[in-house]
Amino acid sequence: MKITKEMSIREAIEKYPEVAPVFIQHGMGCLGCAIASFETIEEGALAHGIEVDTLIADLNAAIEGSEEEQS
Repeated sequence: MKITKEMSIREAIEKYPEVAPVFIQHGMGCLGCAIASFETIEEGALAHGIEVDTLIADLNAAIEGSEEEQS
């Protein structure tokens, strides 16, 4: 698992830009806000009423799909 719930939202997007649409699909559209710099994915998910384990699974699936496309 490359993305964990302890990572900041910004860190996840900077390392894996392909996950931005996944955050948006889950209702977390404030990817560029100041809070995203220090808020963990878990904190953001809880603040938005999102199931964090489902979000993490979808984020990591997006990375895996992106890596497979590049092969």
